[in-house]
Amino acid sequence: MAIMRYVLLQQQTQLTFVEMPATHAYQLSALNLRLQKEIDKLTAEEVPVLPLAVAECDAVELHSSDARIVSGLDYINTLEADFSAIKEKSYPLISLLTEIRALQAQLEQWYEELEEEA
Repeated sequence: MAIMRYVLLQQQTQLTFVEMPATHAYQLSALNLRLQKEIDKLTAEEVPVLPLAVAECDAVELHSSDARIVSGLDYINTLEADFSAIKEKSYPLISLLTEIRALQAQLEQWYEELEEEA
């Protein structure tokens, strides 16, 4: 059975728990911190607003409808689509997209391997 970990993201008052393989959760946290650091350098008009990674945890039991749990692959696919839509072709966008796509590929491979084991 796969061991999952949750990365807690906060955007204003919205809380989202991103369910990640335990072996990859730290990568999402690190990617989020890097995106937060570099996003202000983008000059395009329509830059996505990013939530802030505020914590990681091993288990989640929701008691509020204000919070939600999303799949890590779904989250990273949405993140990749948001950054791909930015009308800018320079650093740091290319570098950021490369990092997003690297984690996306790792997650896709992880889920494929999980399906093969089942």
